[in-house]
Amino acid sequence: MVAQRAELRAACLNRCMDAETAARRWADTWSRAWPQRDAEAIAALYAGTVVYRSPAFRPPDLGLAGVRRYLNEQLPAEKNIECWFGQPIVSGHRAAVEWWASWTEQDQELTYAGVTVLHFDDQGQVVEHRDYDNQVERREPPYSGW
Repeated sequence: MVAQRAELRAACLNRCMDAETAARRWADTWSRAWPQRDAEAIAALYAGTVVYRSPAFRPPDLGLAGVRRYLNEQLPAEKNIECWFGQPIVSGHRAAVEWWASWTEQDQELTYAGVTVLHFDDQGQVVEHRDYDNQVERREPPYSGW
């Protein structure tokens, strides 16, 4: 039984997705690429068939073209972006990542605090992205202990 587990683990190194690694890669990429407004670095995290829902009550953007459209509409409007990401909470092929971000948009300071729920495929690409967030119309850093 131990030998079978070792073989399965070795086989998974090449083919199985590790959701924790994928979620950390997602958070690390967003934390670097969002302030730089690098839509292509962010888009590279997503599968071609992704369903991208942000905000929650809007119809989803579909596929990589939809993700790129969303990012290319949003990122140019956001200036002086600061963002923070928490440690992913992972279960199976899914993860939830808490985040906090502030930026200036049309001369208005904004702060959003939210969670993104992610579903990964077997290659670690995001196939479903759902954002849930709150906002205030001021720049505010994360609270103590965040």
